[in-house]
Amino acid sequence: MESVLKDNIEKFFTWFVEEGKATVRIKEPAVDICLSKANANSLKSFLSAARMADRGCDTSSLPLATLTPVRARDVEKPKKKLTIVSKKDYPLTSSFPYSLEQLQVSYCKLSRVDMRMLSLKALRKLDLSNNHIKKLPATIGDLGCLAELILHNNQLESFSEALCLSTLQRTLQSLDLSQNCLRGLPAQFCQLRELVNLKLDDNKLAWLPFRVGRLSKLRFLSAAHNQLALLPGDFRKLSLENLDLFGNPFTAPNPLDHSIHLTFPLSLQELASRAVVNLRFRSRTDLSSSPPTSAGDLELSEACECGRACVRFFIRTAVSMNLHQVSHTVVLVDDMGGTEAPVQRHFCSLSCYSEFLDNCLQRGAR
Repeated sequence: MESVLKDNIEKFFTWFVEEGKATVRIKEPAVDICLSKANANSLKSFLSAARMADRGCDTSSLPLATLTPVRARDVEKPKKKLTIVSKKDYPLTSSFPYSLEQLQVSYCKLSRVDMRMLSLKALRKLDLSNNHIKKLPATIGDLGCLAELILHNNQLESFSEALCLSTLQRTLQSLDLSQNCLRGLPAQFCQLRELVNLKLDDNKLAWLPFRVGRLSKLRFLSAAHNQLALLPGDFRKLSLENLDLFGNPFTAPNPLDHSIHLTFPLSLQELASRAVVNLRFRSRTDLSSSPPTSAGDLELSEACECGRACVRFFIRTAVSMNLHQVSHTVVLVDDMGGTEAPVQRHFCSLSCYSEFLDNCLQRGAR
């Protein structure tokens, strides 16, 4: 026992030792050994021996009782799932079982994420819906198996860049942020490329991340009842099964309404940036060896209707898009039965924008 336990016990939980119950938390492997139905005196002797073994002391002279084989039916299997939906049932003194793969803690008035949850390395589903959480700790990103995160009906005001750049990039498939206080999402949000299901309903979102098209595995998107006035151009790259944007203040776009961010002639930096990005578009060249500004320009760039890139200088307008172009099933966007929404368009030059307007006028004439 000495060799196995030496410097390998993280903590003893002995609040109920008089009832014959105790838990020993082992460092490696990371497991909790739960003891129950034991004789209180024998249990105390065992725990004393375990403490001595952890310190590296000799335990051979201790008067320990002879162990009798336990029956298989008396062995409790590791707990995989735990549901707590009442504050009175929330554990204040005991720990969460290390073996948990699914944990739901709802209606407990939590104002923050309990750090004990963040030590559950096997956790695949975490449901903290219907609480009062305002901020998420970056250490949620250390849950290396987390595939589903439910934060419905809390008071979240942000979703941090750190979470977007954590191991959640490789594991998170379903995220529910509905009924919170979010006004925006960071550009890095689109690094969560394993997302299949995303719920953003009933927030205060004024925009979606402009690289939302990079969520190539996304199939279910709901962002109803927000403050979205238009969609980013990248939205056209999505391939969804179900889309719900009902209740946003979309307005009918007018291609003649535009904003111009151009200089004549274009700066050398803009010309160089466009050349680098166009090369990337055509040949998928790795920009890791390029100057930092080149990699940054790739993140900022938009594709013109002509297929070429524009980076910091462009003409921007909005056009109407039928949402069936990006989703098999579309929830109506308004009470009038509409399925169209405005989406941004970028143009690299006046000539490209003029050609676009000519085409619009010709379609209108027909």
